[in-house]
Amino acid sequence: MSEKVLMKGNEAIAEAAIRAGCLHYFGYPITPQTEVAAYMAKKMPKIGGVFLQAESEIAAINMVYGVAGTGKRVMTSSSSPGVSLKQEGISYIAGSDLPALIVNVQRGGPGLGGIQPSQSDYFQATKGGGHGDYHLIVLAPNSVQEMADLTSLAFDLADKYRMPAMLLADGTLGQMMEPVKLPEPSNCTVEKPWAVTGTQCKREHNIINSLYLKPEILEKTNFERYKRYEQIEAEEPRYESFMMDDAEYCVVAFGIAARVSKNAVVAARKEGIKAGLIRPITLWPFPKKPLAEAADKVKGFVSVELSMGQMIEDIRLATGCKKPVTLCNRAGGMIPDPEQVLKSIKALGGKE
Repeated sequence: MSEKVLMKGNEAIAEAAIRAGCLHYFGYPITPQTEVAAYMAKKMPKIGGVFLQAESEIAAINMVYGVAGTGKRVMTSSSSPGVSLKQEGISYIAGSDLPALIVNVQRGGPGLGGIQPSQSDYFQATKGGGHGDYHLIVLAPNSVQEMADLTSLAFDLADKYRMPAMLLADGTLGQMMEPVKLPEPSNCTVEKPWAVTGTQCKREHNIINSLYLKPEILEKTNFERYKRYEQIEAEEPRYESFMMDDAEYCVVAFGIAARVSKNAVVAARKEGIKAGLIRPITLWPFPKKPLAEAADKVKGFVSVELSMGQMIEDIRLATGCKKPVTLCNRAGGMIPDPEQVLKSIKALGGKE
């Protein structure tokens, strides 16, 4: 690993992507992720890469689709309304079983909403967003360091399982500056015999396509894809557990909300309240097992979100509704503070 450097979250994503072997970026500027595109615009021409500001988000994602078909590491980035415009293309990429990285630095919604941080794209990211039966691997960083680390991981997982991945961040993480150790450059030697690279008269033609006019073939393809998803759900969930060994109350939060929540858990402990935190790092696959195990021990859960309550549904599903799950939230670009989270923990225990 290199020495630590002070970087903005959006810049850490871009640099980590380049070091992961991504030399193709297509995007369109939108606050609060524009620094990703700006960094790529400056860096790519110097290293023999391709940066292209497309005429729209729709054009950008379809350019990603084309390069992904050649087996090259490729990415796009945007913020909430822009990612909505990309959904058809994302569905095409998923339906063609192609690896690619989509970065969403979330802002408030719905509609144009505002430019302040949010987590209200959770449903869009984890439940498919576009049409059809598919998933994305969804990674949720909570620091500038993880913005870099999870970008590298996203490319690796996308290649491993031949499917698109999403880095789901928010405006605060995108704009904040922290010291970060950037990953060493990757050689990206994954074999991709399916790629459209020209046959050189040595193999059969490869065809990249998501169109299946015979329903029995489409059904078979979907069932086969979901077998792969089952493997991912078994092998790839990632999470952080904090003070959960003897916890009586479990806070669940991701991204910037988890940083706030960790402070609230520490404050609760100082007051003699046995609180703990489970932070999902993969939002899909969702870390169901640790939550199910916690449901047999704790008295209840608090879901801390920068939305009107979306992840709370997955917590209830993972815990089988064995224990109450309450919501502590802010919306529209507002962020809860530790005092609000602490108050919710106390309320769950009947102490507020």
